[in-house]
Amino acid sequence: MNSDRFDGRGEAQHVVSRLMRESLVDKRVIAGTEAPVRAILPQLNVIQIGGLSIIDRGKEAVMPLLDEIVANQDRHTQVVGVGPGVRARHIFAVGLDLGLPTGALATLAAKSSAQNAYMVACLLADSGFVYLEAPFIVQLLPAMLAAARGAVFNGIPPYDLWEHPPELGKIPPHGSDAGSYLIGEVFGARSIILLKDVDGLYTARTDRPQPADLADRAGGAEPPDACQAGAQHPHHQWPDTGQSDPRAQRRAGWNADPRLSGSPLDNEIERGAK
Repeated sequence: MNSDRFDGRGEAQHVVSRLMRESLVDKRVIAGTEAPVRAILPQLNVIQIGGLSIIDRGKEAVMPLLDEIVANQDRHTQVVGVGPGVRARHIFAVGLDLGLPTGALATLAAKSSAQNAYMVACLLADSGFVYLEAPFIVQLLPAMLAAARGAVFNGIPPYDLWEHPPELGKIPPHGSDAGSYLIGEVFGARSIILLKDVDGLYTARTDRPQPADLADRAGGAEPPDACQAGAQHPHHQWPDTGQSDPRAQRRAGWNADPRLSGSPLDNEIERGAK
């Protein structure tokens, strides 16, 4: 027995800590926990490939993008998250018809995303990338990056049956953009880049009849009324540099026609580090 934790009569004592007698739901206590966070992998760059906007379009969109990622790997540490694509919508439709709860739908969507991620990992295997399934993306990523050139992971966050119920309906609220964002946040990544077939964040979906304007910037305080699906996760904010949409300079090689050869991913990574 450790005598520091017991008195002379053998009775257990409290472990000395500033939180030992506090309620962890007390707002005053919670506010006092604010502190600088150490970046675990500060050189990491998280690249999220949209399933619906990129993967579902096949070789013409996917292969030039993967070539760009490989070309940048000598200069930047990259991990690649992949979204589920249109198959997840079919799964949702069937699952909703069968009355499945949100947690079950989230688990099914993750399976579709894992299929896309595995395909991308196969295409990048000869360049030294490895596939990491959840939860190994968190447990083994540092070791894998020390041994391999990069990693590919399923972008859907592993909430599975514990997915947060949405305020409206039953569709899981956290998609692959959220999962890649969380990976970047936990590891203190240098940048998080969402690769889509649009120029940036729009005020509405670009594939619908209603007008969709390109937003100059987006912040958590006043988000646009409706986001272009998958174009920007609500937690992401454009840096307040006084300039317009930071993706504007790369539109020449990255537009609604996803022929991605020449897309300046390297410039986007460098921009995110500033």
